[in-house]
Amino acid sequence: MSSTSTTIRMDDDLRKELDIRLKAAGISLNTYVTMAAKQFVIQNKIPFEVIVPEKLIPNEITHRAMVEAEAKALGLIPDDTPSFTDVDKMMKYLNREE
Repeated sequence: MSSTSTTIRMDDDLRKELDIRLKAAGISLNTYVTMAAKQFVIQNKIPFEVIVPEKLIPNEITHRAMVEAEAKALGLIPDDTPSFTDVDKMMKYLNREE
């Protein structure tokens, strides 16, 4: 079986931390990436739990906006949001009295 060379760009600090932990586990970065890739192909999903640091979790308002945008994109709710190509018209709309 032939193999191919792959380049991975990674933050220097992350790479140092990763190297420390992989060395402790007795495996190389190449072995780790190959294992993860094989498991992805076998399982057809990311083979580990993806945990988002709490500081990156959107607040309630942002979360609701994301859900609404996805629902509009899926056609679950109508998208009657106005769109603008002119800044003055947009500002006039935003500053209108309700």
